Formats: sequence, C-alpha cells, structure tokens
Amino acid sequence: MSPLRLVIATLTATCLCAAPALAAAPADYAGTARNIIPSGQYGTFPVPAGADEQAKMYDALTPLGANVTDAALQTDFKSALFGTDGQCPCTTEAVPRRGLTIVRDRFDVPHITGTTKDDVTWGAGWVLEEDRGLLLAQGRYPARFAALDAPGINAFKLVTGLKTVTVTKQADAIIDREQTAALRGAGAEGRALLHDIDVYIQGINARLRAEKSTQKPFTRVDVYAVNALAGQIFGQGGGDEARRAMLLSGLQKRLGARKGKQVFDDLSERDDRDTPVTIARRFPYEAVPTRAATGNVALDDTRISAATTRGLRVAAARSERHSSNFLMVSAKRSLTGHPLFVAGPQIGYYYPGLTLEMDLHGPGIDARGAAIPGGPGNILIGRGADFAWSLTSAGSDTNDVFAETLCGGSSTRYRYRGRCRTMGRVDAGTIVGQGKVAFRTTVHGPVLGYAKSHGRKVALSFDRASRGRDVLWELMFSRFSSGRVKDPKSFFAAAATSPFTFNVAYADDRHIATYSAGRLPIRDPRVDPRLPTNGTGPYDWKGFLPAAKHAQALDPADGALVNWNNKPAPGFGPSDSEWGYGSVHRVQLLKAGIARRAKHDLASVTGAMNAAATTDLRAAGTTLDAIDRVLASGPAPSPRDQQVLGLLMAWRAAGSSRLDTDLDGKMDAGGAPAVLDALYPRVADAVLSPVLGSQLGALSDIAGLTNSTRSGFTGGRLAFVDKDLRQLLGDPLRTRYRTRFCGKGVLAACRAALWAAVHAAADEVATAQGTGDPAAWTSDATAERITFAPGLLPTTIRYTNRPSGIQQVMTFTGHRPR
Repeated sequence: MSPLRLVIATLTATCLCAAPALAAAPADYAGTARNIIPSGQYGTFPVPAGADEQAKMYDALTPLGANVTDAALQTDFKSALFGTDGQCPCTTEAVPRRGLTIVRDRFDVPHITGTTKDDVTWGAGWVLEEDRGLLLAQGRYPARFAALDAPGINAFKLVTGLKTVTVTKQADAIIDREQTAALRGAGAEGRALLHDIDVYIQGINARLRAEKSTQKPFTRVDVYAVNALAGQIFGQGGGDEARRAMLLSGLQKRLGARKGKQVFDDLSERDDRDTPVTIARRFPYEAVPTRAATGNVALDDTRISAATTRGLRVAAARSERHSSNFLMVSAKRSLTGHPLFVAGPQIGYYYPGLTLEMDLHGPGIDARGAAIPGGPGNILIGRGADFAWSLTSAGSDTNDVFAETLCGGSSTRYRYRGRCRTMGRVDAGTIVGQGKVAFRTTVHGPVLGYAKSHGRKVALSFDRASRGRDVLWELMFSRFSSGRVKDPKSFFAAAATSPFTFNVAYADDRHIATYSAGRLPIRDPRVDPRLPTNGTGPYDWKGFLPAAKHAQALDPADGALVNWNNKPAPGFGPSDSEWGYGSVHRVQLLKAGIARRAKHDLASVTGAMNAAATTDLRAAGTTLDAIDRVLASGPAPSPRDQQVLGLLMAWRAAGSSRLDTDLDGKMDAGGAPAVLDALYPRVADAVLSPVLGSQLGALSDIAGLTNSTRSGFTGGRLAFVDKDLRQLLGDPLRTRYRTRFCGKGVLAACRAALWAAVHAAADEVATAQGTGDPAAWTSDATAERITFAPGLLPTTIRYTNRPSGIQQVMTFTGHRPR
C-alpha cells in the first residue's frame, strides 16, 4: 500500500482468509477464474515494494511455451473469483461514504461493495484516483486532443512522453456539447450512463480533496476525453486514403494507368480468400466498385508540407493495433464439457498501468476485471457471474479522408452542396515545448492539410464515425457489468452499441460467440473506399451498417473462435489503413495450436496462446519455407551463404521460438533469429523493388518496413512477400496476384536477388558479432526484453507477444436461471 494511501486509509485486522465481517460474495458460477495484469495494481511513485509481483508471475509463464500445466495456471495467474475468499491477507480502507466498503486483497486489488449502485460507482471513482492518480493527472488534458481529432497530434504519445498540455474553453465546450448530446440522445440508457458519470466524478474529486490535491476538479469532459483517447489508440480504422492515393498516382505515372492500378489492386489485399479469418460465414461489407469510381478524388504524387505529412500519418496511426487475442473453445471440444476462454487485450506495458483491476458488487452490478480511466463504475474486460468477455481491435473502416474543393484559390473556403463555405477554426490549446494547437474544420471534420489533384490545391479533411459519441462506448460495458447480458442474444445487442471498432468475445457455460463491433459507414456505391472521397456533398456517407450485417458467430461448427487482430470474416472489407490481410498472418499460429488437439482443457488452450507468443511468424509460417524453396532451385553463391540458410531452416524445424529460457541473455536458437532480423527487410525489398521501383519507399512507409517483434509480427509487407513467392513456386492459392514481383516472375532472377539478400544479411551479422563463423553467432535476448514505460518501474521481463492489459483464463460450469 502506498505511503499516500496510508495517510487517509485505516487498515483493519489482517486476515489469512476472507474476513467474516465482509459482505458475502455474490453467486459465482465460475469453474475456473484466473487472470493477470503485468503492470499490476499499484500506480504511485516512488514505486512501492511488490509493484512488480504480477509482472514476475506473467514472466514465469513465458518459458513454458505450449507446456502449460494446471499447476502453472494456479501459480502464474491469480484468482479472479468474486470476493476475497482465498485471496488474503486483506485490508479494509476507511472511506468517507456510508454504504461503501473497499477491501484490498494481497495483490492490492480493490473489492468494492455498495449498498446502492451509486455507492459502487462512487467507489470506483475513488479507487481510480487512488491507484491511477499519476496517470489521470498526466492524461486528462492530452486526451482532449483525441476527442477533437486535432491534426498531427498523437495524444497518447503526449501522455507517455510526459508532455505538459493546456486546453482552451472552446475545446472543452465542443467536447461537452457533443458527448452530452450523444448520451441524452441514447434515451433512458444514455441518461442513466450520464448519471453514473456524475457519481463517478464525485468519487474522483472526493479522493482529490482527501489528498489535498491542487488539481482542478474532474469534470464530465475529462471522462469523455479519456474514452476518446482509448478509441484513438485501439478503436478506429482507416483514414489513410490520401497516402494510398499518392502511391497509386506514382505507380500509374511510372507504369501507366492500367498497370499501375493492377499493382495497387494486388497490394490492397482487398478480399484475399487465402487470408485466415475468425468466422467462416461470409459477411459482405464495403466492396470496391466494379465500374469507375466517380466519387473519389485523385491526388498527385507530389511533395506535400511537413505539417500535412504529419497529419496524414497520425490519422492513419489511429487504427494502430497491438497484440490482443482471444482463443475460445466450444463445449463439444472441451474436456470439461463447458466452453474454455483464454483472452485479453494487448495495450503495451506501462507503469502506472493503463488498466487496473476492480471487483464490483452492489444492487444491479456484479463484475470483476480490468477497468480503465473513464469507465464510470464499469469493467472494460472481465467477467460477470456466469460469463466472460474480451476485446481485440478490429480496425474496421470507421474513418475517411475527404478531398475538399477550394473556392477561388482560397485555402479556407470550400465548396459543399453547391455553395462556398468558410472553414471553422478550433483553438484547442498548447503543448509546452511544441506550441499552439489550432486547426481548421469542414463539415467532414478537421483539416489534416493540403495536397494537389491534377495540379489544383485541395484540402484534406478527416471524418470519424465515432466522433462526438466516444462515451457511448461505455454503454456496452455498462450492460456487461450490470448483468444485463445473460445469453448470446443479449451479448450481441450489447456489442452492437459500441461506436468503436472491436472484435468482442463472449463465453458462458454453454456458448461461445463473437461480434465485430463499430459504427461502420455505408459508402456511396460510386466511392472506392481505399481512396479519398469527393467532399462536395453527393458522395457523403449513406448511413451505417445494421447490426445484423456485422460479422458475428455463435458456436461454430469447428468448435473454436480465434482472433489475433485478423480479418473477422470473408467478404468483410478491411479498412484502407490495413495492409496485412493476406496469405500469412500471426493468427495462424494460434489456430495451429488449437488444431493440434481434438479436445482441450484450459491449460492446453493457454499453452497454444503462450507458444505463439514467442514464435517468430516469419520463420514458422509459410514465408521462410517459400524463401528456402526459391533458393533451393539453384546453388548457393558460397558455402557460408548455404550455412546461413541451414541455420534458419534448422530453427524453423525446431519451432522458430525466440525464447531465452535459461536467462543467459541469448536466445536458445543461437544465431538464427539475428540472421532473420537482418535478412527479412532485405528480402522484402528484393521481392518488391523490381516492380515498385521508386514507390518502394512510399509502400514501406505505409505498410511498415519490417515484420518483427517491434511490430508484434504484423504488417511489414510480409503478406506481399509470402504470396508472391508462393505464387512463383506454383503453390495452390485461392486469390492470385496479377502482378509478378520478385524477379518480375523469373525464378532465376528472384533466386539471385534473394541470395544477395542472404549474403548481405550475413555480412551485417558477421560484422556486428566480430566473427564470420555462423555457428558462433548468437541472438541477443536482452535487447528485446520488455520494459515498462515511461521508466518508473525498473523491472524487465522476457519478450512475449501476448495480452498485457489483462489476460483471463476462464470456464463456467453453471448459469443464472434462464
């Protein structure tokens, strides 16, 4: 417990089990309920002793790979049962509100029990400030820029960069007006959520007063803004149409209109039938027009300003995804006869953590799991009495760039619905050391910058389907936390309320289900969704996708639902910022782990997740095999090159793990991982450069230069390399490129380019390690150990690519009366 908490908390008798005086735990139908949050519950500085306990437990699972046992589930995860039974020693806090009890278990998790629901909601606000006061103080003002979509501003990086921000009354007024109206427009449920927000704020401010804080009291705008920040990081997709358009323009200028468009279409991977999906059923959404798309604006491939470049990059980065995953096995494939649920969000590693755990109980609320700032008495990801839920970022196409026609040479007047309008202006605030944040707006949203179309200047504005309604995200969690979700039908209805785009997972004692959520625009049929939309009015959005047409599944025939930020279903069009829904994807590692057994228990499902978390997709998937087969079509240029290839293929045969099990600072695989790290970007360049030419840099900037631990094995042009090489080798593929990239389709030329890449990578590793003998090379495991940003917690843990915001391991054996 932190020194600050000791000032105002009265610690009661320490118990070795749940104290009899505590309120009895509510009905709990879990057979097994375990979880872990590596950032832990503590959030103060100086860092208190024991703050890294969960990080060490989390790290202990990593070297087990697929060999996870029931015993490991007990030691490497902690209890997520309702109440404190078996989770003590416990302490009870003194709080200035009758009807509210807060008990802390041995991991400092607060078990909040209220006589009324308002007591619980107030207590959640109190605990939030108590446990995440540093994070709140740092994040509340930068989060405003996320709610406003301030061009070129990555609000989350302002938070993690410890930037000081001031905001204007105009900014707060815009956010308050839009979000409050959205809540009131949601009827009785929205008004109830607004009430919860007000009570939650009272709890935060009561804690600030108890701490004698000099901060300004929290307001609704703070809650609205932090929800918008969560959406900016994880809950959006698209917004990269302008950079795509300039890439297309460059390709067509160099290759000709027809050939350039063909290359662009291949790289877009719009509906690749070889890409792995979570749901087998086809859900058509957002097709590319079969005829000429008259509702788009072409952009010239010419120099744009630094400010516009920054605006376009940040807009596209808002669809950034990490490593959230879920693995659900149905009752028919479970050894227990009940569904198995292993799931969690990957939101990076921070101290203070971006999430914190709460166990909430009172009239109308029974829930436990990860909460976030801005969740007014709700659990973000967790469990109810008889079901669990989780999220992965879906990145579906919620955002668009509109190209605005400017009037009479003006930069601030644009044509919309037949007349010229003057752009609005927002003075949002100031970032210390960076300057003032101010921007123009059109009817579509903030102006990101300017470009040229056929030599004429156009403004590029950014529209986001969830803007002004970010807080409505909480409706879903309110339904989950209050027990209003009782079955798959009510689950689907709850998930459909989310304006942010997430794949939502659900499991109870009988069923598994998933729903791909988000307020997804329906584009005009004359608009190619990959490119900027003509902003003059006729091509605006035509409504939003009905809930019944969202990708969704219940108890699939194959008995499993697995997602790792992959495409949710066939036909479900990816956003324009997605460049990785091709023939290879990291979700294949999870699917393979589930496919290895006809029936599973929780330990084996956890093992499938854990093994994939340290596996190098580039080696374990089909890509390295394809590289080897191309190289094997001719002799190696030198014995060393052949030896290097042998290292890689031996590593592949051994499982492609990047583990350092004995903690000697070197990966168990020897030098192979270091070789592949040096080789892969060169291979990608070698495969794509014969056709991409001068556009290779633009593609790499958009799609990522490399696929590696840094990207969580997403993007980085891997899908392009995989499909092109496999097509060159004659592999059966359901969707084929019309373009031949590597060697322009000539095997000998491709082979020579790949051997050159191998030779150059080997030279790099030999120079770095001071020896030309590949057998003596090693791979540095220390360099990729995980640190907790921004550096307050000194503990580091092994590299792993698994959920970090919370990870749940759950199964339920009963249910409330149906």
